[in-house]
Amino acid sequence: MMTLDKNQTSDLNNQKTTSPSPRHPYLILAIAILFPGVGQVMNSQPARGLVMLFFMLTLGLITYKVSTPEISLIGRFAGGIFIYAVAIMDAYKWSRIRWNEHQFSK
Repeated sequence: MMTLDKNQTSDLNNQKTTSPSPRHPYLILAIAILFPGVGQVMNSQPARGLVMLFFMLTLGLITYKVSTPEISLIGRFAGGIFIYAVAIMDAYKWSRIRWNEHQFSK
């Protein structure tokens, strides 16, 4: 069994186990608007970002194939645009939660 002397114990007690400060929610919001799915990656949720991107492309393709040619371009990609909007709100929500937790934990 390993024992620590007095100096090593005080060194361990003085080290803070703080996580890095989260990015500001407005920065995450801007990134999520410009680059779909990257907001989740910036929130340390890369799998969630890939899932959002996958469903965005899938539902956009489905609504494009199902709709008729006389529907507007926005209407033809409505499924993908809907998931895009959900991904933006999701990235902002989780970044705001992490930001508030970090601010109040000080």
